[in-house]
Parts: sequence; structure tokens; C-alpha cells
Amino acid sequence: MKRRAALGLLGGGLAAGCGYGLVGRGGSIDPTIKRLGVPLFKDATGRPGLDQKITARVIEELLKRGSGVDVVQDKAGVDALVEGELTGYQVVPVGFEQGSGGTTQASRYTIVLTARVRYTKTGVDEPLYENAGFQFRDEYDISGDPADFFDRETQATERLAQQFARALVATMLEAF
Repeated sequence: MKRRAALGLLGGGLAAGCGYGLVGRGGSIDPTIKRLGVPLFKDATGRPGLDQKITARVIEELLKRGSGVDVVQDKAGVDALVEGELTGYQVVPVGFEQGSGGTTQASRYTIVLTARVRYTKTGVDEPLYENAGFQFRDEYDISGDPADFFDRETQATERLAQQFARALVATMLEAF
């Protein structure tokens, strides 16, 4: 009986300290940071306006997490800095269907966005967070109408920007 009780306590102790937690909960901005700079992300992808979309969404996500933190799109006079460069944007067909005349055409695409990100505190050499290959993906379907392709890609890019920013900010602040 004592052995079962001891095993039960040991199992309960291990489960309590297992390190599981809810992602997306907590992870706020360091309270010593009062002004956070997020300059326009550099863009090596050649996608028009992508840098502006991503930067705006990252700022929005930081504002949601940083109670009392002034988030600006500037490098000067800040306590910390989030710098990024969009290094890759790929649209890859992943689903196919039989078209008219027996041809096969793409019906589903994946967008993969890759970025180099660095989150540093002013005057501190060691970054709070750094990732040279942060990636996020989204998929979308298209119909047989060629005009539909660009409309759906635009919608998917908007969705991707929002989800990319949410995942990036959560990762930066929660240090996962």
C-alpha cells in the first residue's frame, strides 16, 4: 500500500513538473522596455508591399502584448529593437486536378514565407531572440479561372502576414 502511494506521489510530482504549458498565454514584453522600435522589415523577396504588411502586423501583435509599451517604426530613442528581413517567398503547387482536354493543373498552392529576425535590447550585445530562418506557411485553393489565381494569392498573403506576425511575436516573447 505504501509503495502504491509513493508511486502515485512520484507520478504526480513528475506530471506537475513536466514543463507543459499553453502556447500563446503569457509572454509579455520585458517591463523595463518602454519604447520598442520596429523599423520597416527589409525585403529581399521582390514582392511589392510585403515588407509593409509584415511590419504593420508585427507592430499590431506587439501592441496587443505590450501593455504600456510605445511601439514605433523607428530605430532612434528606443529601449529595444525588432529588426527583420524577408528572405524568401515561395508559391508552390501542392494539389492537382484533371483539367479539360486531359491536362493536369494545379488547384492548391502553399505560400512559404521566410525571414531573418533579431530582437535586441539597446546596449546589450546578446539578443533576446534571434532566428535566421523563421518560416510560416499558408495554403489556398484556386479554381480553373486564371484571374482567380492572383485574387486568392492576395487573400492568402494577407492571412499569412497576420498569422506570421502572431507566431513570430509569440515565439519572440515566449522564447520557444
